[in-house]
Amino acid sequence: MEAAIQIIAGLALLALGGEGVVRGAVGIARRLGLSELLIGLTLVGFGTSTPELMTSVDAALSGSPGIAIGNVLGSNIGNILLILAIVVLIRPLTVNPAAISRDGALVIAASIALTAIALFFGELSRWIGALLVTSLVVYLLTVWRMERKGGAAAIMHEADGHTHDPVPQKVWQSALFALAGLGLLIWGADLLVGGAIVMARLASVSETVIGLTIVAIGTSLPELVATLAAALKGRADVAFGNIVGSNLYNILGILGVTALIQPIAIPSDIGWVDWSVLIGSACLLMAFAVTGKRLTRSEGALLLLGYCAYVAFLIAR
Repeated sequence: MEAAIQIIAGLALLALGGEGVVRGAVGIARRLGLSELLIGLTLVGFGTSTPELMTSVDAALSGSPGIAIGNVLGSNIGNILLILAIVVLIRPLTVNPAAISRDGALVIAASIALTAIALFFGELSRWIGALLVTSLVVYLLTVWRMERKGGAAAIMHEADGHTHDPVPQKVWQSALFALAGLGLLIWGADLLVGGAIVMARLASVSETVIGLTIVAIGTSLPELVATLAAALKGRADVAFGNIVGSNLYNILGILGVTALIQPIAIPSDIGWVDWSVLIGSACLLMAFAVTGKRLTRSEGALLLLGYCAYVAFLIAR
């Protein structure tokens, strides 16, 4: 019971902290005159992934690679097979392929690259972390230069900058929001990782399974809220963009920064099924996007069924 309370409290603090950091950072950025395109690409994209970042860093420093790696893999899988499925079941979506086809292809490439690194090297060392972070920086700079010319993708990323409105109007208020949010993130991550470790021991399951499921789902809650809000407002491109952007940041940013701080050994109980589901879910998202057709409730149900099957496999394993 104590472990469950720790996990719930940790998730609540992570959600509040992540929101505080994003609103504070966006408020400061606007006062400094940064464009909505740049804000959407960087601050909002990375900000919504801060719960995953703090959780993975805390887990890596605590000697729990199963939670550190499982958190990211589980979040990416859950973003598509669970969160997108729930959103589509509530509100079917029609997406513009031009808006996310490029980023969707990059998510597939990043998923394949991560799988290859894990299987070949067996760990995420600091030089691999530096490579991942550098790739993210190059991607952001390239996209920013491309999208200053306008287009569907630019409109989508500019809209991302407004997903957390309203923001504090004064710089000191924004700074206070960001600092308070950071404090809540650190506290929440510590509670969540500690509770997850205890729960894994009590339930006699590996920390990796807890990371792939409970921790991953919990840290992905901001994506669920943001994606559902965009869908209900009729912004299908933004809803898809939230999923794509989060998955890209998780691999290149979260794992990259975590590995720079603390190298992570790939847990032995993350096998070919987990990597296949990671890549397969990204390919499935891309397939839905490039068709340009409406994503129906039956397709959402199919995604959700796939997630349930994956979780059942984890439990059985």
